[in-house]
Amino acid sequence: MPLSRRFFLAGVSAVSLAACRSGAADRMVTSSTRSSAGTTMRAVPNAGFDAWVAGAKERAKARGISSATINRAFRGVGFLPGVVERDRNQTEFVRSFEDYLAIAASDARIEIGRAMLQKHAALLRQLEAKYGVEKEVIAAVWGVESRYGERRGDVPVISALSTLAYDGRRGKFFEGQLMAALKILQRGDVSADRMTGSWAGAMGHTQFIPTSYLAYAVDFRGDGKRDIWSDDPTDALASTAAYLSRSGWKRGQRWGDEITGNSPSGRGRVVKPAGDSGPVFEVYHNYSVLGRYNNAQKYIIGVGHLSDRLAGRPALRASFGPDEHGLTLADRKALQRGLTRAGFDAGEADGVLGKKTFAAIEAFQRSRGLPVTGTPSKALLAML
Repeated sequence: MPLSRRFFLAGVSAVSLAACRSGAADRMVTSSTRSSAGTTMRAVPNAGFDAWVAGAKERAKARGISSATINRAFRGVGFLPGVVERDRNQTEFVRSFEDYLAIAASDARIEIGRAMLQKHAALLRQLEAKYGVEKEVIAAVWGVESRYGERRGDVPVISALSTLAYDGRRGKFFEGQLMAALKILQRGDVSADRMTGSWAGAMGHTQFIPTSYLAYAVDFRGDGKRDIWSDDPTDALASTAAYLSRSGWKRGQRWGDEITGNSPSGRGRVVKPAGDSGPVFEVYHNYSVLGRYNNAQKYIIGVGHLSDRLAGRPALRASFGPDEHGLTLADRKALQRGLTRAGFDAGEADGVLGKKTFAAIEAFQRSRGLPVTGTPSKALLAML
């Protein structure tokens, strides 16, 4: 695959999933239309941006994009300050490996994924036979990227990419993505109004950036369009399988295994995503292939472990130990379930504490006449 996707997704992997929950009910950033400050993705007047767009149109023409395509693509395009804010504040969304894994392979994500394996069994068997990528791996990428299509993103891609290219922090990269998006429109795979995605221009069920789409997307339905935006996930899942296949996926081989100690079997190498506390993995060739899709370590292990759980393999054996509040992952899940049972919605009981859980704690404390701290504790868990 082009290096651009690795560069891009390594930069935003922390927000593609790790910011998707805030205890954890905030939406995935790859599909959210709200910035971290709550600003909606609404275009605002910007004369400098308008001038930049005029120049970009000329550069697009020089690259062979037709005037008709350009006019359709830029009709209604606008500067999105929320996109710039997202791009400049990614670090605030960084989750620990424990939290990331708890989200990526949450009980709900496993349950939904198994249902999707059944619902799309015939398609996934076809993809596995054609591309040599296990159905659970395809489904796991789908689950991590968009929660099985539930959160594909509704930000206008042309506006988002134009905003990021104009902003200039990674202007050359995003202008390249913009030009690729225009080529997609010119080919007729999707209309400009349907070309929506994340704040950073990742699109569809499995969040392809435009250059990766041009390189790897396939028309598996045979209708003449490579439609990764449709409610029907066929082309998106096929495109993901094609991507992994062409990146060197070896069917029947593991991505990695949890091990005890620091000595690999000789077939792979050891990685310690949580340092000396938490699980240790021996990883193999397919680990690197998943890294072609997104080379962030958390992402690779998140997809790999979710694929294992979808295939019926057990949860990880190693424990991460208690957090700064003295609570283990099991404790935090129990706390969230207890709050929700008491009538204070803490979101999905995945053990990842964030805004919704903290708000539920505060509401519970207020209702009981307790000091309103929003702080989880063993004592609070015992009360619940």
